[in-house]
Amino acid sequence: MSDYLVRALAFEGSVRAFAARTTDTVGEGQRRHGTWPTASAALGRSMTAALMMGAMLKGEDKITVKVEGNGPIGPMIIDSNAKGEVRGYVTNPQTHFDLNEHGKLDVRRAVGTEGTLTIVKDLGMRDFFTGQVPIVSGEIGEDFTYYFAVSEQVPSSVGLGVLVNPDNSILAAGGFIIQLMPGIDDETITVIEEHLSNMEPVSKLIERGLTPEEILFEILGKDNVQILDSAPVSFECNCSKERFGNAIITLGEKEIREMIEEDGGAEAHCHFCMEKYNYSIDELESFIDEINA
Repeated sequence: MSDYLVRALAFEGSVRAFAARTTDTVGEGQRRHGTWPTASAALGRSMTAALMMGAMLKGEDKITVKVEGNGPIGPMIIDSNAKGEVRGYVTNPQTHFDLNEHGKLDVRRAVGTEGTLTIVKDLGMRDFFTGQVPIVSGEIGEDFTYYFAVSEQVPSSVGLGVLVNPDNSILAAGGFIIQLMPGIDDETITVIEEHLSNMEPVSKLIERGLTPEEILFEILGKDNVQILDSAPVSFECNCSKERFGNAIITLGEKEIREMIEEDGGAEAHCHFCMEKYNYSIDELESFIDEINA
């Protein structure tokens, strides 16, 4: 099964829901960054949440997620968009601990329990929309749940999970977001809460082969769910040699001259995808010509 996400309504429009399988997407992030299991879980959960938030956007809209806790993993930065594309990195990818008291990867210890979760939305307007809340648990899912409740005033349940193989590759990853719309009745809320409290972790459901649609059926009941659409998701980075070259030009002639004289060229490195781009002396000289044109 390839990675994809679904958007849905339930209970006659009183619930908005998203679910995603992100095993290959998180796996690509793990491969590119060489993350160790606990770091993989933290980054994978955050990437999955960002993908589903991207599905709430339209057209060319984009979103940036910043998880900045006081744990040893350091800040995580994730970009996503309305096209199902995501990229992300963690400051200290080789972070890992023994399993916690629940037998799970200790994401809370890696992320920390103090700090901020920041969401920046680029909706194609002059000003960006920025929402920021304190980290409440460091488990990521609970932190996004708190963000939706406080910053967007939408009661939500966010479930995120990542399972890691002994060789550090990703076994299963995915998640869901359930959002309650205004006017929902108490009986429906009770049904959803009971299903959420009794269900397996979402990563286990993905491992068992459940599709995103079936995950929503588990939570909301198959007869109550109306699937609106589905879309593929993947790890994609929009960096390029040309983009980095344009950034080098903005440094100005003096700094480019120093690159030529001191280093005999330049190398640019993308934090998001780990690609490297090399620039020869001739290429740097052409940048100077462009500056002086």
